[in-house]
Amino acid sequence: MDIAALAGLLHETAEHHGPYEKSHAPHDWWDWYAAYMDAREHGSTPDAASEAAGRYMAEVLHVPPA
Repeated sequence: MDIAALAGLLHETAEHHGPYEKSHAPHDWWDWYAAYMDAREHGSTPDAASEAAGRYMAEVLHVPPA
């Protein structure tokens, strides 16, 4: 992935992380970002990637809703 594409994906990730961050307990943003970006790189839509990142945070890291 070139730098411009990576920057675009990071920007998209930040936009999708906002609602999660506001509705869940404190957590390390990079964990959610990694799960989201992995899902996007494997073909998921932005909405599906958000759901995948949320599942990862709940099931693996046990981050509860706020």
